[in-house]
Amino acid sequence: MSKIRTSLLETVLLSRRAALSAFAAAAVTAVSLSAPAPAVAEDKKELKVGIISGEDEDVWRAVTAEAAKKGLTIETVVFNDYTQPNEALARGDVDANAFQHLPYLENQIKAHGYKIVPVGYTGVWPIGLYSKKHAKIADLPEGAVIGVPNDPSNEGRALRVLQNEGVIKLKEGTGILATIADIVENPKNVAIKELDAGIVGRSVDDLDAAVVNTDWALKSGLTPDNRIAQEPVADNPYRNFIAVREESKDQPWVKPLIEAYQNDVVKAEFDRVYKGTGISAY
Repeated sequence: MSKIRTSLLETVLLSRRAALSAFAAAAVTAVSLSAPAPAVAEDKKELKVGIISGEDEDVWRAVTAEAAKKGLTIETVVFNDYTQPNEALARGDVDANAFQHLPYLENQIKAHGYKIVPVGYTGVWPIGLYSKKHAKIADLPEGAVIGVPNDPSNEGRALRVLQNEGVIKLKEGTGILATIADIVENPKNVAIKELDAGIVGRSVDDLDAAVVNTDWALKSGLTPDNRIAQEPVADNPYRNFIAVREESKDQPWVKPLIEAYQNDVVKAEFDRVYKGTGISAY
């Protein structure tokens, strides 16, 4: 009987040890699966950067040359509208993009949940009111038709230009995403026509005036001679920047990418290309 009891006791003890070992192994496995992996420094030497077609292609050729001096190879990926570069960045098709200001990015984050952050400023393009029919604001007639960009961030920006010039007044406390529904005073009964940002500049001939982003004004053949008003440059919240995915903001390649843009060589090319309509913002 004693041998049987001993055998049973040994069996029970072995079973308990096996169970405890299995539990411990499972716990370790669970911890390893649930614990986030530490961020790995990704010192890339080749980057893809999304930009908008046009004048900025010339600027980024200069940036690419400066980056090469730092051992960084940049391939620019050119897009034709404002929605694509953030989609591409979020998907990982590009490593960075450079085309937008913060109000636009914040609106895109709200709409799409992008985890994208700015890492270095590039330039600012003060938005202007252009006309080929009237030489100054005071010449705008009763019922004048004025075009504005229809995307949320730029429409609010355009309406503020009109408010600064006394054409309209917006509701008190209206933020940067103001819409035509926020207009509370309109002494000349102007009609605000909402158009795509890429179309509004090309529509000036058919309008009394239009508020046009500077890059689209250049593409549309508008000149400073056609500009009858402009937003203030001081404390401008619409500075453009280089943006990356939030997970990439501390990666070693981010700093040399910014330095490749923020230098005197690129500034000279920027000034040549934009002829004073854009201003370096760093």
